[in-house]
Amino acid sequence: MIRSLKAVLLATQLVAALAAGAVQAQAQDYPSRPVKIIVPTPPGGPVDVIARITANYLQAALGKGFVVENRAGAGNTIGSKDAAEAVPDGYTLLYSSASGLVIAPLLHADAGYDPLKSFDPIALVGESSNILVVNPAVPANTVQELVAYAKANPGKVNFSSGGIGVLPHLIGEMFKARAGIDIVHVPYKGGGPSINDLVAGNVQMTFEGTSVLLPLIQAGRLRALAVTTPKRIPQLPDVPTMVESGFPDFVSTSWTGLLAPAHTPQPIIEKLNAAINDGLKTPELKTALERLSNAPLGGTPADFTVVIKADLAKWSPIIKTLGLDKQ
Repeated sequence: MIRSLKAVLLATQLVAALAAGAVQAQAQDYPSRPVKIIVPTPPGGPVDVIARITANYLQAALGKGFVVENRAGAGNTIGSKDAAEAVPDGYTLLYSSASGLVIAPLLHADAGYDPLKSFDPIALVGESSNILVVNPAVPANTVQELVAYAKANPGKVNFSSGGIGVLPHLIGEMFKARAGIDIVHVPYKGGGPSINDLVAGNVQMTFEGTSVLLPLIQAGRLRALAVTTPKRIPQLPDVPTMVESGFPDFVSTSWTGLLAPAHTPQPIIEKLNAAINDGLKTPELKTALERLSNAPLGGTPADFTVVIKADLAKWSPIIKTLGLDKQ
């Protein structure tokens, strides 16, 4: 009996050792064929553009094709669900942002994936600020002046966004609650129409991404009051943060990063993570991100998980308060 138990134990250990060796060998050969990166947004947007920059770098660094495939629709959930259900062998990956990975499954009951359980984070790549901007006709040059103006005109200040539940909408609602002001959300079918109406003066303010707003700010068509990053951004050194403007802990950044389906072999995750971190130290990748007003991030998969958990903790109560959860 004892001998048979020992034999079973030895056999189990042997199988485990062989499996571990096979996984390690698989990682050493990885990638041996092209890798597909699913992007759950349409072509041409910030997430898609940075995904393609990352894919081009990984192709050059690892010697095989990394091909971006856009699967947009249903608030980022179609492509994300497809990636979550893919074979976890490292040959289908997901490139996403807080909007697709964190906010969408909080909004949609049928999203089909969980931010923490469905994916293995690989690495954060870039981070950009959101900027609080107003139409130049609004008599406010600081956040505090905007708050005073809104309090003097309750219900008359409108803030735009690219749709209900998108990040600019949620940031605007967070500002409304923190400042104790009565401002009205006006949703549009996309960020473009939202910003166009702000420039035209049909709405008074919004929070949007740096890459979209910078040209309009520099041309004087919009006025920047604050950024939502922890520190001021190089592109707008004279514009204070929301924290400096009297709103402690008012931080919201737009990050993007690479993930794999859950249970992807750890050596493959580590290989991709190392490649991205090495790339973010190169002038080529850093410059490409800076052109899009993104700061390079990098870090470990555990760092990425911390960011996801922090965003879940931040946005879940706001979404529930607005009655938007699991629509």
